[in-house]
Amino acid sequence: MAEPQKQNFLHGATILTAGVVIIKILGAIYKIPLQNILGDTGFGYFNAAYIIYNVLLTIATAGLPVALSRMISETNTLGRPNQAKRIYRVALITLSVLGAIGSALMFFFPTEMAILFVSKPEISQCVYALSPSVLLVCITSAYRGYIQGYGNMKPTTVGQVFEVLVKVIVGLALAIVLTRSGKSLPISSAGAIFGVTAGSLAAMLYMIWCYVRRYKVTAVKGEDEPDSVGSTLANFLKIGVVITVGASVMSVITLIDTKLIQIQLPNVEGIGPALADELYGSYAAMQTLYNLPAAFITPMTIAVVPAISAAVARHEHQEACNIAESSLRISSVLAMPMGVGLAVLSYPIVHVLYPNTNENGPLILIYLAVASIFVCIALVTNSILQASGNERIPILSMIVGGVVKIGANLLLVGRPAINIFGAPIGTIFCYAVICLINCFFISKKQRVKPKYAKVFLPALVSSVVMGGAAWAVYGLAGRILHVQQAASRMPTILAMGVAIVVAVVLYLVLILVTRAVTAEDLKLIPGGKKLIRLLHIR
Repeated sequence: MAEPQKQNFLHGATILTAGVVIIKILGAIYKIPLQNILGDTGFGYFNAAYIIYNVLLTIATAGLPVALSRMISETNTLGRPNQAKRIYRVALITLSVLGAIGSALMFFFPTEMAILFVSKPEISQCVYALSPSVLLVCITSAYRGYIQGYGNMKPTTVGQVFEVLVKVIVGLALAIVLTRSGKSLPISSAGAIFGVTAGSLAAMLYMIWCYVRRYKVTAVKGEDEPDSVGSTLANFLKIGVVITVGASVMSVITLIDTKLIQIQLPNVEGIGPALADELYGSYAAMQTLYNLPAAFITPMTIAVVPAISAAVARHEHQEACNIAESSLRISSVLAMPMGVGLAVLSYPIVHVLYPNTNENGPLILIYLAVASIFVCIALVTNSILQASGNERIPILSMIVGGVVKIGANLLLVGRPAINIFGAPIGTIFCYAVICLINCFFISKKQRVKPKYAKVFLPALVSSVVMGGAAWAVYGLAGRILHVQQAASRMPTILAMGVAIVVAVVLYLVLILVTRAVTAEDLKLIPGGKKLIRLLHIR
């Protein structure tokens, strides 16, 4: 096997984040026109089917690739190439079996799953179109987890970009063709979502090619005696199942959230079934923007697991704490301004991107933007706990958060004055609780405790000041450009663009003044030393 390229965790996270930028641009090209093609109702069908798919996918892939990455990192640190080969083979077979089961359920029982999970038989065609993806993604995850265990994030990044590119081309093309040919909304939505299946196939083929080209494992005589298959499988499942259960909790909660909305909302006074479908479709569209900050933080969660696992394996507890602090600090610097920006500019953002959505879309986005900050911190703290051998704690925190979420939905969605807004409000409470529990246990379990005030406060202060400036600049530019009276979206785009430019420049100044990012953080990213010299950071 060729010697893999070694990357520190922030270098790897930076590579993944660069890919995320491209992926999100392509994703916007996919989902924003899709919502305008299908409308709120059709996009609601698309989203409901994707939630079912995501539950099965989470069960199959959320924890096991993380376990694979962690085990390969630890094994590589201890110099056991034959054990790495054994781990890879066990993981690939296990993930393939799980993927085949998930795909079979969606393929043979699409209508039953649509009724059982979200009470929407109309989405059965979407479920059917998605069915092969579970198996394809499971196989892909085995290769990604193995390569990530060696600290190389480039193949994952390139594969994800390739996946989204194919998804955009196939999904949009089918949505346009089917809609123009007069097909029903369920059929058109199924065509759009088939792009996900096509993209999954492309990603799998690329990752197999990367593995064969550079990472194919071969036995090394005399190096080490691998553990038995049974022992390796038991260890793999012991780590992976616990992480999977934790990750599955939130997917199941999201599924329950969708079902509760579908049951409660049509019965709310003054709404009815048609408006309920429209409101849920708008909520689904806003979730596309709400998921944006988390997409930028996910690379950090992927990269931090092998890094902390390797430090713990070497008994370097100060290094493990430093990695945890850096990951939380960088995540806060990225997530907080994005969440605040989405909130203060929600009205122009929705007006520009989703002009045909329900009028309540901007207010839904404000609540979801606040929730997105807690989601990002929860993701990183989950990974820190999982990487340091405390996989069960995220399960506890997410179960508690999930109960809070369901309780909030039951109490709020059915109230006429609150209705659909109860769902994002519940999401805020849910992830805030998860963050508090996770941070408490990180301090309790780690030998060296992170300094949370130093990690979070500079980014929070900088983001709040930036948000106030963005709101004020947009208001002033809007008056000058007469946004309210304009018939086109161009004045809104210009006013929003000015506000974003001012906000970004101000935020960069603020994070330097408040020292939200340290010189040590910047040294770990590509070109960091040049940035330190350019910005005169000490």
